[in-house]
Amino acid sequence: MPDERIQRLKEKLKLVPTKPGVYLMKNSRGRIIYVGKAVSLRNRLRSYFNKLDPSQAKVRAMVSQVADFDYIVTDFEVEALILEANLIKKHKPRYNIQLKDDKSYPYVLITEETYPRVIVVRRPEKGQGRLFGPYTDVASLRETLDFLRRNYPIRSCRNRFDEGQWPDRPCLNYHIKRCMGPCTRELDPAKYREMIDQVAMVLEGRADRLIKELREKMFKASEEYRFEDAARLRDQITALERVTARQKVVSEKGEDQDVVGLALSEEGLVCVHIFFVRDGRLVGREKFFLDQTGEREASEILEEFLPQFYLEARLYPREILLPVEVPSAATMETWLGERAGHRVYLKIPQRGHKRQLVQMATENAEVLLKEELSRREIEKERTEGAVVQLQEYLSLPKLPYRIEAYDISNFQGTDTVASMVVFEGGKPKNRDYRSFKIRTVQGLNDFASMQEVIYRRFSHLTKKEEKDASLGSEPDLVLIDGGKGQLSAALTAMEEAGVTGIPTVGLAKEEELIFVPGREEPVRLPRDSYALHLVMRVRDEAHRFAVSYHRKLRGKRTLRSVLDDIPGIGPKRKKALLDAFGSVKNLRKCGVDELMRVEGITRELAESILEHLTMEK
Repeated sequence: MPDERIQRLKEKLKLVPTKPGVYLMKNSRGRIIYVGKAVSLRNRLRSYFNKLDPSQAKVRAMVSQVADFDYIVTDFEVEALILEANLIKKHKPRYNIQLKDDKSYPYVLITEETYPRVIVVRRPEKGQGRLFGPYTDVASLRETLDFLRRNYPIRSCRNRFDEGQWPDRPCLNYHIKRCMGPCTRELDPAKYREMIDQVAMVLEGRADRLIKELREKMFKASEEYRFEDAARLRDQITALERVTARQKVVSEKGEDQDVVGLALSEEGLVCVHIFFVRDGRLVGREKFFLDQTGEREASEILEEFLPQFYLEARLYPREILLPVEVPSAATMETWLGERAGHRVYLKIPQRGHKRQLVQMATENAEVLLKEELSRREIEKERTEGAVVQLQEYLSLPKLPYRIEAYDISNFQGTDTVASMVVFEGGKPKNRDYRSFKIRTVQGLNDFASMQEVIYRRFSHLTKKEEKDASLGSEPDLVLIDGGKGQLSAALTAMEEAGVTGIPTVGLAKEEELIFVPGREEPVRLPRDSYALHLVMRVRDEAHRFAVSYHRKLRGKRTLRSVLDDIPGIGPKRKKALLDAFGSVKNLRKCGVDELMRVEGITRELAESILEHLTMEK
C-alpha cells in the first residue's frame, strides 16, 4: 500500500512546474501537515519521494503520512516566503515550527484617529494604526504603559470623535491633567499629534533622541519666559532619563539591531530569545518557546521562525544578528528591505562585540529554556502526576483522566443553579463546562437540587444520538461538592438515569474528607499531595462557576423587576436607559435632567424612575 501511495504521488509530481512557490503536504484526512517553500517546486517535492537519508527522521515520519499535496506557484522567491509564513500561521501544520496564536502575545496600538489612543490589542488588523510588539513579557508591557500614562496626558476614553461621538462634558482625567481634553473641542489636533509622536519614539526605543529634542524645547521655552512649559518639559526629560539609565549601552556607534539567540532541548522544545538594540542601547527583549516535531537543525528553525516573527513586526532594524546561517537569507533580506523601506542585513558575526551580543542572547535563551523545562516538569507533576496519585489513593479501576465536578448555588432558596466543570489530564476543559437552572425544586433543598442536575446530565449518556459532545462523554470520576447526603442523592439520580459503574465521590469542605461509596471511613488525602491539591482545585472551580452563574441570573432578575415595575418603562425605554447609563446602580446616581437626555424620557417619567429606584434601595 505505501508503494502505491508513493507511486501515485510521483505520477502527480510530473505535472508540477519548476517555478518558485509553496507546497502543502496533506494526510489521508485532507489535513495540512506541512507547508514549505521552494525555488523549484518539482525538484523540491521530488526530494521527498526519492530515497531519503536515514538520519532525516523527522522528514521520513512526515512523508509516511503524506497522502496528497497541493502547490501554489509564485513569480518570485520573496512571494513564496511571505505566502509560506501566512499559510503556516493560518493552518498551523503539525510538522512546521510556528509561533503561538496571536492572542498569546499582546501588541501596543496607536490608533489612526484625529486624536489617537494608545491601547493594547491581541489580534491586530491592517489599517488600524501604528503597531508595536508583540510583547511576550506582559509585566514589562504594563510597566511601559504605566510610564507613558504617568508622563503623557493620553486620552483613555473610547469616544469616537471622528464619528461625531462627543460627550457632554470633560471627564475627571481632564480636570486632574491626565488627559489633554480633546472632548473640549478646543484642543489643536497637531499639538496632540506631537505628543503621540513622542510616545511612539519611546515605544520604538529612541528615548535618547526624544530627550535631545525635549531639551532644546525646554531651553527655548525658558528663553521665552514660558516657565510652566519649561518645567513640564524638564519633568518629562527626568522621567525619560530614568528609563534610559536602566538601558544597557551595547554599541557606541548607535546602531539599530535585533540580536537572535537560540537554544534547543532534547525534549523538542526550542527557545528563541531576541535583544532589541536601538540607537546602541538594549531597549527590550522577547522570548518565544516553540514545540517542534522531530529533530530540526537551528538553521531550519530560524528559517521558519523569522518570516513569521517579522510578518507581524512594524519596526525593522538595519541588522539582524543570527547565531547560524539561514538558507534563504538573501530572499529574507529582500523581503525585509521592502517592508522596512531601507536595507536590512542578516549577519552571522564571527568575532568582536557583535559576536558577543549573539553569545549573550544565546546564553539567555539557554537559561530561559532550562527554566521553562523545569516549570513544565512541575506543571506535569501538578496535573498528570496528580491524576495518577488520585487513582492510587482512591483505588480507582482506571486513570481518572476526565473528572466532572458538580456544585449547587442559591440565595435563601431562590435562583437555584448548578454547575458542571470538567478537568482532563488535571487541567480545566472550559468548553465542556455547563450550568443548569434547577426546575423542579422549590425552596432550599440542596439534596433534591443535586439529584435533579445529576439525573439531567447523566440521562444524556443513554441517548443514542447526543448533539452535545461534552454531555455525551463519560467521565472517569465524578466529584460531588458535599458530604454523604449530596453523594447519596447523586448516586440515586445516576441509577434512575440508568448509568452505573462510574466512580463517584463526595468532598466535604471543612476537613477536605473524600467520601467513597462502600467505605465506612472517609479518605483523607495527604495534605502535601498533588492529588489533594487537584481535588480542591476542581471543587473550587465548580463552586466559582456556580456562584458566577447564580449572580448573573439574580442580577438579571433584579434588573428586570426594578425597571419593569415602573409605569411607562417598556423594553425600548429600558434598553435606552441601560445603554446610556450601564446599570441600575448608575441610574440611582443620576438627576432628573440627566435622565431627560435619554430619548423618550419626559420630566414626569424621570421623576417617577427616581422615586421607584429610591424605594427599591
